Amino acid sequence: MERIEPEIADSNMATKVWSVTEFCSRHRLDDEEETRLLRLFGPFATACELMYNAKRAPKFR
Repeated sequence: MERIEPEIADSNMATKVWSVTEFCSRHRLDDEEETRLLRLFGPFATACELMYNAKRAPKFR
């Protein structure tokens, strides 16, 4: 975890653009979910969009 001072933070941090494929591999999403996100956004999307739209299977199963 990293603390960011409010005066240093800018709006670009919230709108960082990710490759959907890279995001899925980093967050261990399956191929079906990667395909769904690619259809929804195309090859690139903001981190915020990906986090809000990614569906993950529960870890307890």
